[in-house]
Amino acid sequence: MRIDCQSHIFPHTYIDILAQNPHPPQVIRHGSEAVVTYGDVQTFRLQDEVYDPKRKLKDMDEAGVDMALLSTNIPPPCMLTPALGNNGAQAINNAIAELVEAYPHRFAGLACLPWQNPDEAITEMDRVKQLGFRGIMLYSHIGGRPVDAPEFEPVYTHAETLQLPIVMHPTVPTWGEAIKDYWMIGMMGLQVDNSFALLRLILSGILERHPRLQLVMPHIGGILPYMSGRLDHQTEVLGRATEHITQPPSAYLRQIYFDTVSPSAQALQYAYEFSGADRLLFGTDHPWVDMPRFVRLIEKLPIPELDKARIFGGNAVELFDL
Repeated sequence: MRIDCQSHIFPHTYIDILAQNPHPPQVIRHGSEAVVTYGDVQTFRLQDEVYDPKRKLKDMDEAGVDMALLSTNIPPPCMLTPALGNNGAQAINNAIAELVEAYPHRFAGLACLPWQNPDEAITEMDRVKQLGFRGIMLYSHIGGRPVDAPEFEPVYTHAETLQLPIVMHPTVPTWGEAIKDYWMIGMMGLQVDNSFALLRLILSGILERHPRLQLVMPHIGGILPYMSGRLDHQTEVLGRATEHITQPPSAYLRQIYFDTVSPSAQALQYAYEFSGADRLLFGTDHPWVDMPRFVRLIEKLPIPELDKARIFGGNAVELFDL
């Protein structure tokens, strides 16, 4: 069984809410066209045909993918004003729930939360748990606030209690202005910023205090697996940033799931050697990619077939209770 653990939609109801946000990120309409803008840092067009569920199912069939875990990528509702954040999260989750109900054997849901409103985020988490969602999304910052800020600790506590895995996803960095030239935000900035977010979760002790919290990091861990030696040297040899952790950073990294969204066979092989087959989840980042290419990359890895089966679907079945 092949399960795509990173697949995106963008509901019309959420576009309408983004258009109400009084500051970037927001949607600006030009006739029938909707453009997401982060001010002068980043813009992109929203195209209905790209996010069409029927197209997604067609692409899945052509690639031999059985199921997709649906989420919304960027901008997330935690970037909006508090009231719009609540409405945006509910709009996204309702749209995903409708698709899951229509195609229960093809789709499952990952919920967005209004993280900027921790009490409402917990309430929404309870609601989506009842709706059968399989996990929740966390983005690399929460309206500019770091993911390890103390006010978000109750949300992590509740996710651990409900046994809802947290799936991380990048968003445009707060420092995007510095790297907006040459499309460097998309080329590298998103992954670097998400890596800082994960490093914060490790060094702040959130994973230490919530040992049953399941975390998924996309794009084979960002840059952290390749920096793990330096991270461990900083803490274990130089004694830096050890106030909240009892293990080297690499030990926490090896407890985290990575998805396989990377077009590099060499990087995938390194992720396999770093984490082992039990901590890798197949993903494509659809609709932005050639889905069969990501299937072939896993098929061609020089690893046992049983390990490929775990990566393609077995791990996701266990983690997300599918």
